[in-house]
Amino acid sequence: MTTTSDQDEIEKSAAPLLEHLIELRQRLIWSVGAFFVAFLVSFFFAKPIFNALTKPYQWAASMAELPDAHVQFIYTAPQEFFFTQLKIGMFGGMVLAFPMIATQVYKFIAPGLYKNERQAFYPYLFATPILFFIGAALVYFLVMPMAMWFFLSMEQAGGEGMAQIQHLPKVSEYLGLIMTLIFAFGLVFQLPVAITLLARAGLVSAEALVDKRKYAIVLAFVAAAILTPPDPLSQISLALPTVILYEVSIIAARYVEKQRAAAAAARAAQG
Repeated sequence: MTTTSDQDEIEKSAAPLLEHLIELRQRLIWSVGAFFVAFLVSFFFAKPIFNALTKPYQWAASMAELPDAHVQFIYTAPQEFFFTQLKIGMFGGMVLAFPMIATQVYKFIAPGLYKNERQAFYPYLFATPILFFIGAALVYFLVMPMAMWFFLSMEQAGGEGMAQIQHLPKVSEYLGLIMTLIFAFGLVFQLPVAITLLARAGLVSAEALVDKRKYAIVLAFVAAAILTPPDPLSQISLALPTVILYEVSIIAARYVEKQRAAAAAARAAQG
């Protein structure tokens, strides 16, 4: 049988929960609204964005000493380029709306953090988009031009006894390739942030990361082989930064451990 005191306790616990749900709804509305606005802007400028994304292909054609007329894309279904523009809109929407979405996530969880925890969270909030854009820039300026140069080098001019083989990329397939690479590199470049947060939570240690270094190197090359085109230059371009980022993560984990030890020593001295 439920007593009056039990009912009062239930009502007190329900009120904060209802407030959290209302705040969560507001944060979601702001995030979805930001994505929708960014999607509309990106969809409106879908063709210029696609033209900008084809620059790596143009650089590759130039390196392969192919004529400008060779740089052309096709679509084989009436609706293909329209859906490609929708993908560009969603891709641009996620990129442009990320600061707003990250801000809303932070504002939702910040009240549950101590002041020193909020201050410690700020560097990760700023480092995440910066590292993502560094990974995206590596794809745009290095990986895609090298990958497309590798694929264009397989063309065959044709002649007596030889068929002419020319690369005619589809708009959807090219966009899918460069978007996959941008997201793959952007996520891989979050490795220091993820490992540092795990170290701060006490879930991993620098010593454990050092012990697992050889396995991490193997996994880096396996992931590069899966996520990138099958040319060795692209795979090495992802694997080497991943290994370097893993080493940076070890240094960051050691720094976190030193900070934790210093804080523990200070509390012990005060006690």
